[in-house]
Amino acid sequence: MPLLRNCLLATGTFAAGTSAQVIAGVLPDLAASQQISVTTAGQLLTAFALTYAVGSPLLAAMTGRWDRHTLLVTAMGVMALGNALAAVAPNYAFLFGARMITALGAAVYTPTATVVAASLNPPERRARAFSTVFGGLTVALVAGVPLSSALVSSLGYRGVFAVVAGLTAVSGIAVWLVIPRVAPPEFTSLRARVAMLGNRQILALLTVTLLISIAGLSVYTYLSSVLAEITGVAGGAVSLMFFAYGAGGVLGNWLGGRAAERFGTRVPLLCSLVLFIVSLALLPIVALSVAGAVVVLVLWGMANWSINPPMQSRLVDTAPDSAGLTLALNASAIYLGIGLSGVTGGVVLALSGTAALGPVAAVIASAALGVFVIASRAQSSAARCTTQSGPGNTSAS
Repeated sequence: MPLLRNCLLATGTFAAGTSAQVIAGVLPDLAASQQISVTTAGQLLTAFALTYAVGSPLLAAMTGRWDRHTLLVTAMGVMALGNALAAVAPNYAFLFGARMITALGAAVYTPTATVVAASLNPPERRARAFSTVFGGLTVALVAGVPLSSALVSSLGYRGVFAVVAGLTAVSGIAVWLVIPRVAPPEFTSLRARVAMLGNRQILALLTVTLLISIAGLSVYTYLSSVLAEITGVAGGAVSLMFFAYGAGGVLGNWLGGRAAERFGTRVPLLCSLVLFIVSLALLPIVALSVAGAVVVLVLWGMANWSINPPMQSRLVDTAPDSAGLTLALNASAIYLGIGLSGVTGGVVLALSGTAALGPVAAVIASAALGVFVIASRAQSSAARCTTQSGPGNTSAS
């Protein structure tokens, strides 16, 4: 029964992840159908992500005393409604609003599913439960977006949104029937959540997360257009390219967790960031051939998703008494970065074209690497000072 419950919770995170990233798979068809530019269509991802980033802490504070079962089902209902409205949207403005509604549901569901998983599993199995629940997001990357890209040719973007809405509704019904009622956790005010940003180490790590999200998603959002211009692929071949990135992401997520357990968080993060920068910088060169594009997309996906496990571990280690708050803020930073990535990618497209997306993203990722290196040195210096001034050390005084 615990495994079934965890898997059901994962179907919801799969729906949330697919809802967030589906735009990348249907972008050309949506832009043509709505008679708007690809850049304008890409702002639908911005609408989703910024609504998620801002709405998550606000809605968490507003619904902090709700029963978790009720909150899960309500959140999935809102996600299903938003996707259904997107499927029938008569114009771009309506579609924009529908994306914001969907984001509100996702912003509530994902953190709530984590809390419920913690409550329904014994302490020794919680890490595995979290892995299963968040695995839904990875599966969305590997299967959801490529599937949407494949289905759009036969169903159109409206049909894809309808399929996602139906999946979300079915998952919501299953959660309603199987997941038991769970009392809300200890209430945390919005003020307490914001106060955590006063910790310089936490703020630095959140800045790294933000910059990485901007860099990666500014390219991923427009990946269909990038591949069409640089590699010359279209249709089903694009779906395979998305799958290559997603497969690399699954491998990277696994490797990042194992590496953090064995080597700590600093070295795996440094290696992942360097590989991330290199793969983005080389994208317009290596992707001139289909084989080269597949290789660079696998490496890029692996580097991008290998950052998450050590980053989350480092956040928890930095503020162990406030782990829940820091991880929630990290999620908001990810989606804020996703939102800003649409704007960033759109500006680069307008000014320099698709070939510039990778190199510009590499520059942004280099800034993230710089912030991390500076923060790591500051943390190491602080730790040495604390050790030297310990009660057993008289030279410090």
